[in-house]
Amino acid sequence: MRNQADQELQLSSLIDTGKPRSVLADAKRFFKSCYPDADFRPVEKVFLKTKRLYDGRMPGYLACAVEYHDYYHCVAVFAAASRLLDGCLLSGLRLESGLGSELLIAALLHDSGYIREEGDEKSGTGAKYTKVHVDRSAAFVQREAVALGLSAEAAAKVSRMILATDVAKPWEELAFAGNEETIGAEILAAADLLGQMADRAYLEKLLFLYYEFREAGIDGYDSAFDILRKTSGFYEATKARLDGLLGRVSGKAKAHFAARCGVDRDLYREAIERQMAYLDAILADDSSNFRKKLKRMDLAAIESRRA
Repeated sequence: MRNQADQELQLSSLIDTGKPRSVLADAKRFFKSCYPDADFRPVEKVFLKTKRLYDGRMPGYLACAVEYHDYYHCVAVFAAASRLLDGCLLSGLRLESGLGSELLIAALLHDSGYIREEGDEKSGTGAKYTKVHVDRSAAFVQREAVALGLSAEAAAKVSRMILATDVAKPWEELAFAGNEETIGAEILAAADLLGQMADRAYLEKLLFLYYEFREAGIDGYDSAFDILRKTSGFYEATKARLDGLLGRVSGKAKAHFAARCGVDRDLYREAIERQMAYLDAILADDSSNFRKKLKRMDLAAIESRRA
């Protein structure tokens, strides 16, 4: 019976990004298990500040207006980062507690570059910053370090790790302050990919991403179906990045799930494989409109808002 229950366990039963407080409580539990004497309050403070930022309640900023890279995307990446960090520490990789805290803060703020400043409401949403959002995110952290409760040194570390999420930026052009910070950057880069692609509504949310790409003027996406079709190629590139450049950290979620859930499986990679298998089935079946096969969100309602 235990084996059957283990096999039926899925990521979505453990992580509900619609309940951010629960995600934060899990992250604190994993963090304190690995760093019993460390202070988790800086992470909790930024967690609350992030919600205020995305709600438009942080002075000088407008509410988040993009629907793919929204607050819940940040929560998903934060959850993935906390589990990867836990798995890395359980596997023997070393990160001191301060850097572990800064990694989790970087996960929360890694897409803050999509947030518009006051006075920027006349032209488009934050999607217009898609091509430069990572640099804007890193700059936001350093600019708002005091408000976030970060020292100048901590803000610089967080900013450097955030830059690692830019898949268009050559890794060799990034500069980290030592091996531990490099590991932190690798964890964040892997969590950004795993967190979004393992979301149970990932395929449905690609429609939001299509609209962001369209506003940003990114070529090659002439319809919502285009983004589904090209996601298979994106996944192959993602696998190569996870297994190659990020290989020493990307699989460490398995150690986390073994220790914390008693299952010797990587639930992130399993969730993504299920998504991609279903996507392949959708692309192979031209008997009906693809929207009829994506049922975890009301795509018709989404598109009607855009009409």
